[in-house]
Amino acid sequence: MTNEKDKSPVSAVVEGAFAKVWGEEAVVAIIGLKVETTEADRVSTEVSKFSEVEDVFLVTGDIDVWLKVRFPHYSDLKEFVVHRLPEVRGIRDTKTLIVVTTYKEGGERKLTP
Repeated sequence: MTNEKDKSPVSAVVEGAFAKVWGEEAVVAIIGLKVETTEADRVSTEVSKFSEVEDVFLVTGDIDVWLKVRFPHYSDLKEFVVHRLPEVRGIRDTKTLIVVTTYKEGGERKLTP
């Protein structure tokens, strides 16, 4: 996601498509954070304070912290990733994955074949 002023025509088209698909529907996303190693616990604690953040996991691997977030609209997710999340000191990079289909959540199956 990019700043409105810096948006290329291609990213504007992609963002417009996302808004059409998820515009008025709730959106769930998984956000990976790369953080400064010495800041991992503090960053995890800080992001857990956002009401939209449902789960926070400090993990091993290429990504340091994974968040599960839920928003009423795509535009709220965008605002969170572009404006609110960067205010947390110690985050070096983010990777946002939008959930397309949920098969199991909170220990309960959501869809049956």
